Amino acid sequence: MLEKHIVLEDIDPVVFYGVGNSHLQMLKALHPKLRIVARDNVLRVIGDEEQTRLLEQQVEAMRRHVYRFNRITEEDILAIVNGEKTKDEAVKGVVVYSMSGRPIKSRSENQQKLVDAFEKDDMVFAVGPAGTGKTYLSIALAVRALKEKQAKKIILSRPAVEAGEKLGFLPGDMKEKIDPYLQPLYDALEDMIPAVKLQDMMEKHVIQIAPLAFMRGRTLSDAVVILDEAQNTTPAQLRMFLTRMGWNTKMIVTGDMTQIDLPHESKSGLREAIRVLKGIEGISFVELTKKDIVRHKLVTRIVNAYEQFDKTGKSEEFFK
Repeated sequence: MLEKHIVLEDIDPVVFYGVGNSHLQMLKALHPKLRIVARDNVLRVIGDEEQTRLLEQQVEAMRRHVYRFNRITEEDILAIVNGEKTKDEAVKGVVVYSMSGRPIKSRSENQQKLVDAFEKDDMVFAVGPAGTGKTYLSIALAVRALKEKQAKKIILSRPAVEAGEKLGFLPGDMKEKIDPYLQPLYDALEDMIPAVKLQDMMEKHVIQIAPLAFMRGRTLSDAVVILDEAQNTTPAQLRMFLTRMGWNTKMIVTGDMTQIDLPHESKSGLREAIRVLKGIEGISFVELTKKDIVRHKLVTRIVNAYEQFDKTGKSEEFFK
């Protein structure tokens, strides 16, 4: 008789065990000669050495499936036990899967250009209006690189630029003042990585989220680095950020030139960078448009309305 402990690393054991431990019960039924006891993220297996080794291989295949797709079904378990591909594995073009099991992939031609540019070049500029998925898709690409061990860490940054509010007037310490600016990045990560695992990755600095000012003096290596809302950087800030790039690193810079919150006398670093760096080998530029908007249909109408307003003249006074 052999006793073996199998650790379910990097996944949520609740997803692995299934609702009401249904997946665990299925494993027990498939291996009636083994005694299988689960506690937290550890499976304790007692029985024949050959049967135990077979179960260990199947559990590892199931663990990898949950790690990749954030879900597993009884149908998937049967396919794995029979040495077949699951339905999820047969689907092509998916970047990663959300926590609900929803496939995250490009949903327009320009979004696919962003995916292709990330695979081809080490630095990508993705510019477009609100709702085109540039930030969300960029984070999905970073999560995939981390899962596939193409990068050792993810670094996400944003400039903390006031849009109608001053930092000094917000309550709390510096972290509490800055966190609201970074919340969209947290939201995207929480949709792709289990909460417990995400917390662990952040504590171990595998995933780092920081304001742009915290990047000064660093060399960012073995990472996917994303700068969001880059239209709100000054030329000096963006130049500083781009020169942080180290070995085996990919950078994605996203921005929306219609939402610049800098003081009127300040120039946008993103606008200058696009002009200066255009044509440099190893750097891609992807422009997303209104056709790529994947939010509520009203977002497209709102973008159109504001574009029309900008063209007809901002000096008109309303609600007199």
